[in-house]
Amino acid sequence: MRLLFLGDVVGRSGRKAVLEHLPRLRQRYALDFVIVNAENSAGGFGITETICEELLAAGADVITLGNHSFDQRDALVFIERQPRLLRPINMPQGTPGRGATVVATAKGEMVLVINAMGRVHMDPLDDPFAAVEAEVADILGRVEEQRGRLLRLVDEDAKAYASYRAASDLP
Repeated sequence: MRLLFLGDVVGRSGRKAVLEHLPRLRQRYALDFVIVNAENSAGGFGITETICEELLAAGADVITLGNHSFDQRDALVFIERQPRLLRPINMPQGTPGRGATVVATAKGEMVLVINAMGRVHMDPLDDPFAAVEAEVADILGRVEEQRGRLLRLVDEDAKAYASYRAASDLP
């Protein structure tokens, strides 16, 4: 599978680069799946619905966020309507949106994308490792027939290298 992960898309110049080049990159490299981290795409603070839709139309399969997920207040509303826009899975229960999604590629391959946020030098959230492990177990239980073929990707917004190292050991 050919995968492209872009991010952190910051502000107008970052959006312009992605919107201009992503369609061509998808075609040129025959990309099967594209994830864009866009938590700072609205002037460096969050994402708007218009920006989200533009990035998806340009070829993003999933958009991830992070600690700036809800800097733009309208994100609290439209994130509920957009299943391919993810906020960190370890945000408190009841937070709008979702932290994971399973998306099929054009070839029918299944991709699980989970968005998590570290806790070192960040807002105090639930344990990202426990949240990711629980979500993986839940998804694998629901897609039993594709279990061995399900690509699992975790985008972690973190400030400490140790968080990224620990995340590499997840199932």
